[in-house]
Amino acid sequence: MARKSRPRAGSLAFYPRKRAVRETPSFRSVPAVAVKEGEAVKPINFLGYKVGMTYIVGKDSHEKGTTFGQDINIPVTIIETPPLRVFGIRAYAKAEKGYGTAPIFDVFAEKIDNALLRKLDNFKRKKGKKEKGKGEKEKKSEEKRRSIADLEKAKEKIAAVVLLVHSQPGLCGFGKKKPDVFEIALSGNPEQQLAYAKEILGKEINVGKVFSELEFIDVKAVSKGKGMQGVVKRFGVKMHRPKAKKRRVVGSIGPWNPSTVMWTVPRPGQMGYHSRTELNKKILHIGENPGEINPKSGFKNYGTAKNDFLVLSGSVPGPAKRAIALRRHIRKAPEEKHKIEAIDFIATKPPQKGEAVVEEEEKLLHKVEVKKEEKKGKKSVDEEIKEAVKGEKR
Repeated sequence: MARKSRPRAGSLAFYPRKRAVRETPSFRSVPAVAVKEGEAVKPINFLGYKVGMTYIVGKDSHEKGTTFGQDINIPVTIIETPPLRVFGIRAYAKAEKGYGTAPIFDVFAEKIDNALLRKLDNFKRKKGKKEKGKGEKEKKSEEKRRSIADLEKAKEKIAAVVLLVHSQPGLCGFGKKKPDVFEIALSGNPEQQLAYAKEILGKEINVGKVFSELEFIDVKAVSKGKGMQGVVKRFGVKMHRPKAKKRRVVGSIGPWNPSTVMWTVPRPGQMGYHSRTELNKKILHIGENPGEINPKSGFKNYGTAKNDFLVLSGSVPGPAKRAIALRRHIRKAPEEKHKIEAIDFIATKPPQKGEAVVEEEEKLLHKVEVKKEEKKGKKSVDEEIKEAVKGEKR
C-alpha cells in the first residue's frame, strides 16, 4: 500500500512527458552480432501489430522454484507479424562532421509494392505526362538513382548496411492499409551484410527467420494515449481533505523566494502516448496457424489474426492494432524467467469474472458436504447410552 503521507508517485526518468513524434517505433541502437562460421546473416529487429492479451498453461520446469512440476498460468501478449517486404538498401559511412555514422545513399528495388505509394511520394509518377515530356528535375532524379554497382564501388567507405522495409498491414484483418516504413539492422560485418542485402532485395522476411522460441527480445511502442490529465491521475498525488478549497491539486508548487516552479513539481499535462521500451520479454511460442489462438468472436478491438504470430510473456505497451518494434535483447537475459517444459493450453476465451474463485468455492463446498454426511453417520456417546437404556426396558 502507498504511504498516507506520500506527496507524489511516478518516475522522474521520463521527462519531458510529451506526445511521441512518430507512432511507428524505431530503435536507436541494436546489439552488434557477429556471424560465426557456418552461420548465415540474420536480421536483428522486426515489427508486428499488437493483437491482445490472454494466458497459457504449462508445467513449471524451474527446479528451484516453489511451483516446480506444477501447472502454472502465465499472462501473455500476442503480436501478429505479417511478413516484411524489402524495398531498398541503405549504406552508412563514417560521418564527415562529428562522430558516428551517416547514410551515403540508398538503392531501391525495381518493383515497388503499390501499398507503399500510400506512405512515400518518391515512387509516384505524375499522371498525364509521358516519358518524352519529362521535366529536367525528373530526369536528374532518375540519373541520381543509385544501383547495386554503386554499392560495390563504395565498399571501402561503407561502415554498415541496413535494409529498408515496409510492413504489410493489409494482410491483417483490422483495416489498416498504409504501411509502416523503417530500417532493419543485420548481423555480421559490412561485406556479409552487403551480400545478404543483395540477395533479399525485393523479397519478404518472415519472423521465423529473425527470432526463435525461448529467446529474449526487447519491445518498443507508443503507449496508450490518455490526453490532458491532472496531477492526481498523472503523478498519484494524494487528494486533500473534503473541507479544502481544492482537492485534486498540489499543496504547494514552490516557495515565494525564489519565485520559481521546479521541474520536479507535479503539474497537469499530457498523459500517455509516450514512446516506451521494455527489455527482456521471452518468446514462449512462434506460431504459423492463427487458429490456435483466435477466439470465436475474435480479439477485442482487433478481430482475428491471419498471419504468423508471437506469444510473448507479460504485457507490451500500447493498445490493440499498435505497431510494436522488436529486436534481439541488448542487455543480459534472465535465464530462469518463465521456464516451462511445453505449452499445454492457450486460452481462446477470456475467463469470466470470478470464474476461478467460483470453481474453488464449489470444491470447498463439496468437501464440507462430505464431512457433514460423515458426521451424520457417526453417533454421539449420549445417543448410544439412550439407545442401550431403551433396549433394556423392552
